[in-house]
Amino acid sequence: MTEPDDHARIAQQFIEAIPHARALGMQVDEIGKGRATISMSWAEHLVGDPRSGVIHGGVVSTLMDTCCGAAVMAHPTAPQSTATIDLRIDYMRAATPGQRITARAECYHMTRSVAFLRAVALDEDDQNPVATATGAFNVVR
Repeated sequence: MTEPDDHARIAQQFIEAIPHARALGMQVDEIGKGRATISMSWAEHLVGDPRSGVIHGGVVSTLMDTCCGAAVMAHPTAPQSTATIDLRIDYMRAATPGQRITARAECYHMTRSVAFLRAVALDEDDQNPVATATGAFNVVR
């Protein structure tokens, strides 16, 4: 069985091995038992609208997708790998320029070959989501 510290170490190594995740500066904050929290700092090269300083929506979706995948890999059934089948993201508002964005994902149901997840992306206003997501991920055992 994998220990919680091992989950965090493995997840961070995974993120560091993915060029776009590394370029986005993702950091694993918490992981274990089918849940993950990954965050990233605001950076000028991630801005989608230079006039407002708002982070590009694709950056937010990548953060949420990566966080969901990490939650699957941290599930107690310990899958060997996962891939996104479907991910629906509802954008609620623009992330506040200059603020860290945090994604939290939960694997709430797992079948033999599919994991079902929900996630939320937040900036420093943790009562007002930037985006929410629901998804299905392939599970390889």
